[in-house]
Amino acid sequence: MPNITKQALIQEIAKSTGFVRNDIKTVVEQFLDLVGEKLIEGNTIEIRGFGTFACKPRKARPARNPRTGETVQIEERMVPTFKFSNDIKDKINALEGVIGEAVEEPEEVAIESEI
Repeated sequence: MPNITKQALIQEIAKSTGFVRNDIKTVVEQFLDLVGEKLIEGNTIEIRGFGTFACKPRKARPARNPRTGETVQIEERMVPTFKFSNDIKDKINALEGVIGEAVEEPEEVAIESEI
């Protein structure tokens, strides 16, 4: 499956709504900017039926530089996270059955050799 870009999303919204692409682009970019700003402020953004954006603390820990093998300490920091709603998870999991049925595993065939 190919990745969907922001521009592709804007184009799909324009097709389905009939609104002008530039207006949709402005709204999408403003939405994303606002989500980023609110996360920086320490807020959690909950979009019912879709998911929750939040920042969670990650503890300090030792790590290893792969080039030198030197141990370095990574400081405590905040990490942005996204958790999908149960509605979205259920829809995705319902698709797994459909995808799993479409792919058939090949049957094993015994090959007898004559010696």
